Amino acid sequence: MTRVETFVVEHSQQPDPQDYKRSQISVSEAQETIFSFLLNIVKKWEVEDVLNQFRQLFFEYGETASTDVSSGIYILLFNNDEREFHNTLKRSCYILINNWEVARRYQAIQELIELFQDSTLTKYTVSPSLKRLRTWVSHFTRSNDFEELKLFASRFTEVDSPWTSRYTSYLLIQQYINTENPLEQREAARSLSRKLKDQYKMDLAMYTAYSQSFTEASRKRLKNPTVLGDGALRLIKAIVARKGQYSYKSLANLFLEQVKDLDYKSFKKSLVEYLIYSVKQPEVVKTLKHNLGQKLSNLYTEHDREPIDHSLRLRTCNRVIDALMTEDQRSPSPLFTLLLSQSSSILLAILLLKIVLISKSSHHYLEARIADLIRYYEQFPREQCNWVINFLEVFQVVFAIHTENIEYNLISPGDQAADTFKYQQRTWTVEEIEACRIFSRIVSSQEGSTDE
Repeated sequence: MTRVETFVVEHSQQPDPQDYKRSQISVSEAQETIFSFLLNIVKKWEVEDVLNQFRQLFFEYGETASTDVSSGIYILLFNNDEREFHNTLKRSCYILINNWEVARRYQAIQELIELFQDSTLTKYTVSPSLKRLRTWVSHFTRSNDFEELKLFASRFTEVDSPWTSRYTSYLLIQQYINTENPLEQREAARSLSRKLKDQYKMDLAMYTAYSQSFTEASRKRLKNPTVLGDGALRLIKAIVARKGQYSYKSLANLFLEQVKDLDYKSFKKSLVEYLIYSVKQPEVVKTLKHNLGQKLSNLYTEHDREPIDHSLRLRTCNRVIDALMTEDQRSPSPLFTLLLSQSSSILLAILLLKIVLISKSSHHYLEARIADLIRYYEQFPREQCNWVINFLEVFQVVFAIHTENIEYNLISPGDQAADTFKYQQRTWTVEEIEACRIFSRIVSSQEGSTDE
């Protein structure tokens, strides 16, 4: 295509503000003009040309291929509302990101983020309008919104990236469920989060399958999606060994059947018993009974005599998640710290799984709370967060096994025939688990996923 010639509008070339006042173009109309322009060119133009127009529009206050769009930026500056400009810039970025995600132009997303490091933003200018524009863009680069934007390029910058970048899929969920974010941002966040989870579950399945077949030297070349080393295989076997007649899904279904006719007060008591069922550590059982029992007994007491319904169950499960994770959505809850201090990462992950299995709509809420904790601990060096990282790794493995569409089964060494590749409902000894191999298969999304 023919390249679009662009140039910077000098202060002397800027149009008379009275012309724009007389045009009576509203801020919302100016924003829609900008959004429509970007949506049009991102679908038709080369990445380089789109980025050039974006730079001219938001960094240079320069001429673009559309006079109306250049006028739209002036309207935003003349309105002198930094918040509106901030929102316009944010949504404009997500319009480009969303379309490049769909088109698999991932490098373009990284280039867009890198654009905000352009030295142009710090150049001196005598133009008051251009100075205001660059000041506002600079403020944007120091905002939480820009930090969220950077998540979309984090997969390309693994070298020297913070330890939290391993958990981008959870950080993105916060953007998706926040209804105050523009639709483009929410859709981009949902899409990328799902892609990262899909990649993780496939990497885990491949690692599990091939690490049992290769030599030790070959295994070292396999991509282990966890940071648990060889402990990942032992963890997977231990988790899968609990499946069968009394699997977590079976227990969840049984629990829902038993409580469907209970009033809310009775449901809360039964919920505690359901959560602590099969917990073997007496001290942990005592702690959970006391803490969760006390919180639930005082929860929504005005509904105690009412029959349990979906809404009450959802809200109650979300409050239990709060108690186990973070009650203020900023810092870890006392129960979270206590359980992890007792090396109960697997137990905590299983408790959270049991909640999601009886309240599928709580899944995104749980992931948002995971994101809250990641944001809290990111202020600390990795070496001070190893216990939290261990929990996050265990959590990812547990949920990949129980809530995704890849089913894991244990196969005894003697089971060689293809028709024996079916999970045996039995109790496994430690020695048997160690000797077993893991077999995985893809199941339907309805059968294997808790996402809604």
